[in-house]
Amino acid sequence: MRLSGKNILLGITGSISAYKSADLCRLLVKEGATVRVVMTPAANEFISPLTLSTLSKNPVFHKMVSEDETWNNHVELGLWADLLLIAPASANTLAHFAGGICDSLLDAVYLSARCPVMLAPAMDHDMYLHASTQDNIELLKSRGHVIIGPAQGELASGLIGEGRLVEPADIVNEVINFLYSDLPLRGKKIIVTAGPTREAIDPVRFISNHSTGKMGIAIAKELADNGAEVILVLGPVALEIPRGIKVISVNSASEMYEATITNFDNASGAILTAAVADYTPEVVSSTKIKKSDNDINLALVKTKDIAASLGQIKKANQFLVGFALETNDEINNAKNKLKSKNLDLIILNSLNDEGAGFGTDTNKITFINHTETTELPLKLKSALAKDIVKKIKELVHA
Repeated sequence: MRLSGKNILLGITGSISAYKSADLCRLLVKEGATVRVVMTPAANEFISPLTLSTLSKNPVFHKMVSEDETWNNHVELGLWADLLLIAPASANTLAHFAGGICDSLLDAVYLSARCPVMLAPAMDHDMYLHASTQDNIELLKSRGHVIIGPAQGELASGLIGEGRLVEPADIVNEVINFLYSDLPLRGKKIIVTAGPTREAIDPVRFISNHSTGKMGIAIAKELADNGAEVILVLGPVALEIPRGIKVISVNSASEMYEATITNFDNASGAILTAAVADYTPEVVSSTKIKKSDNDINLALVKTKDIAASLGQIKKANQFLVGFALETNDEINNAKNKLKSKNLDLIILNSLNDEGAGFGTDTNKITFINHTETTELPLKLKSALAKDIVKKIKELVHA
């Protein structure tokens, strides 16, 4: 749990996107944070305090004085928190914070808080672009507050543009990266390819392999836990993806090639765990190929080599890690791939090792670079992901 031991004060304001705050609260708690919620009076029109108290497992504060005439001490709340997170932050609340207006409990908590403040604006497009709102945001930034978003998309008014609340999982990731700014891979964008590809023969048949994507997804999670911005280029798999990871879903080798090449230019590096098809049908039938008494010949052509292409365009400040799944002459085959594709590191696993390969929760790997070979024992893939990311940190900081 990445937020274990952290106290987060979640402020919710009068925005239609307040309904997303329930999921945000749930995710923060799931990551181990202790969450207390403070709502503005307008927020009560959009989401129930009961919902948020249930999810946070704490009473929700929305009045200076509770129904039992207990005073809600805004100073105490502000001192308790490691972070004040306002999501959604309405235009009205941004104006209050910027101008020092204090006519709600949340306003009072903000003015008393000594902890960092993060604000996730959410409002209509025109409201967000209005000069008053932009001035308020710039003023709040000048005070050291972190602004998350807003995102672009369809709004409640029907307009398309900036103003949407950033998705809760992404807000949680921003919170983690902020609170743990000393994470070793913070500020690094890393591409991970994972899973199989499917090469269509006709509308119902394809060529593929047994890859499940388990190893690649475990590596992506460990990279994210170390602060990296992860782009997971993922073939067709049936696994849950950890939060805070951007996923680009692909099917074919050509789709995986385009997605990887497109995102590599401004990345720190790439880890290529995917089992990409080496060949694809030369002609794809537009209709189902019917069974007959005759044999058919399926002509195959080579796919584009992702590792070799990245190796050709790799810059001095980028790293490139490949995987080699072998069945014979493993070490020599892996070393040849390391050299021919201009990799910095290759990770070898063999189908001859029990517990290694496709579909298992364990794997047995060997690190091979240009100077040494290091064999690791059989481990859970989650444990191996830590070993692999340790190597990545060495490459990044080399």
